[in-house]
Amino acid sequence: MTVRYGLIGSGMMGREHIHNVTLLDGVEVSAVADPDQAMREKAAALAGGATSYADYRDLLSAGDFDALVIAAPNDTHHDILLDTITAGKPILCEKPLCTTTEDCRDVIAHAGRGAAPPIWVAMEYRYMPPLQRLRDELATGIAGDVKMISVREHRYPFLPKVGDWNRFNRRTGGTMVEKCCHFWDLMRLVLRSDPVRVYASAGIGHNHLDESYGGETPDIIDHGFSVVDFANGTRGMLDLCMFAEGARWQEEIVVTGTKARVEARVPRPGRYAPEDADHTAQVVVSERATQRERVEDVVVDEAVLAAGDHHGSTFFQHTRFLDLVRSGRTAPEVGLDDGMWAVRMGEAAEDSARTGRPVEFT
Repeated sequence: MTVRYGLIGSGMMGREHIHNVTLLDGVEVSAVADPDQAMREKAAALAGGATSYADYRDLLSAGDFDALVIAAPNDTHHDILLDTITAGKPILCEKPLCTTTEDCRDVIAHAGRGAAPPIWVAMEYRYMPPLQRLRDELATGIAGDVKMISVREHRYPFLPKVGDWNRFNRRTGGTMVEKCCHFWDLMRLVLRSDPVRVYASAGIGHNHLDESYGGETPDIIDHGFSVVDFANGTRGMLDLCMFAEGARWQEEIVVTGTKARVEARVPRPGRYAPEDADHTAQVVVSERATQRERVEDVVVDEAVLAAGDHHGSTFFQHTRFLDLVRSGRTAPEVGLDDGMWAVRMGEAAEDSARTGRPVEFT
């Protein structure tokens, strides 16, 4: 039996979802909703002739879907989630869950008032093959007692979006929410603890300074450092630069324990790299006892790499979400609390960067 997906939001990420869904057996995108006519028509054609709707509420009323994917702009997630919860079908909601912690808590409250469907927050970096390999290494105990995680993302600037919504904090939640929620989620996942304190030093140094939209200049952070203290005594650090697209590795995630250091190296997406660039990721294990470094290439199928800009993670996330849909299970692997914590940490980093003070969680 074919599983039908309804897609709400057909921009760049929405189309990435379509590309990846088409790689799955027995799945189709049957309906697409987007207020932008050109975008929804393009997405409907990409999906092989899906029914298109200008208003997502009409898609919900038609009911021609078995699961929903929300890939609309960040600031619309709260209202869309409140409406889609009542449809009773499994939901995959793109990150961030909402733009504010308050809105996340409101969604959680609404979901807790009845028989809500499973809501999976799309923290696809959990499913990126090199990061899966990193987690596999940690699961063997090779690192010993894990004490630190360091995340470096040096990448290209934010891309143009319909209505330029991703240029402003009020619509994105800020860069530390919009982009970095993946990394806050990874920190909690790897360190197995919740944060108690965030300190960030960040600002606007290069990107979008000469842009103007309706007389308004973008206010999104484009570089900075953030340090996070966790309840179990571990620490995380984020090094972000959004004007470093020439870097060989777009992401470098290093986990250090008492016995070894384990690192995942992720190359930039193929369409933003030279034609002869190597798109193979790596996992590196450096053991204290042997003083030796073991390097492993992590190869991903070319068709999966070509389906998006997230090194295969969207595809592997979809395989897990589809398993949830088909099994009828109600507990997603990445739930609403995970989504809220990622937003909460991002909000704290934004606040710390702008005030110069650390933010304590209570």
